[in-house]
Amino acid sequence: MPASDVKTCLYCGKPLKGRIDKKFCDDNCRNSYNNQQKAKGSHSSYVRNINNALLKNRKILESLLPDDKKTANANRDKLMRLGFQFKYITHFYTTKDDKTYFYCYDYGYLPVENDWYIIVKSKEE
Repeated sequence: MPASDVKTCLYCGKPLKGRIDKKFCDDNCRNSYNNQQKAKGSHSSYVRNINNALLKNRKILESLLPDDKKTANANRDKLMRLGFQFKYITHFYTTKDDKTYFYCYDYGYLPVENDWYIIVKSKEE
C-alpha cells in the first residue's frame, strides 16, 4: 500500500494496523476523541450548566422530602440557602383548581402563602 494510503488514528495520528475500517489505535484514543468532540460544541458548557442546576434542584427537593411522606414544607430562605435556583424547572403541572406545581424531573413544589412551598414527588408511571 502506498504511504499516502496509510490510515492514521483520528486522535493521535499514529498509523493504524488491523481492520480496514479501524479509526483509532485503542480505546483511550477513541474515548479521548469522542470527549473532545463533545466539548467542541458551542452550547455544551451552557447546556451542561443548566443540567447541573436542574439536577441540584432535584437533589435539594429530594433531600427535603422524607421517604415515608407524600409532602413536605420548606420556605424560600431554606431552599435558597441550600442552593436552589427557582428559574430552572423541567416542567409544570396545573391542577383543575388552578394550582401550578413546578417540577425538576420527578420532584416538584407548589408555592403557597408567605414564601412557603409544598414539596412533592410525582407518582411513578
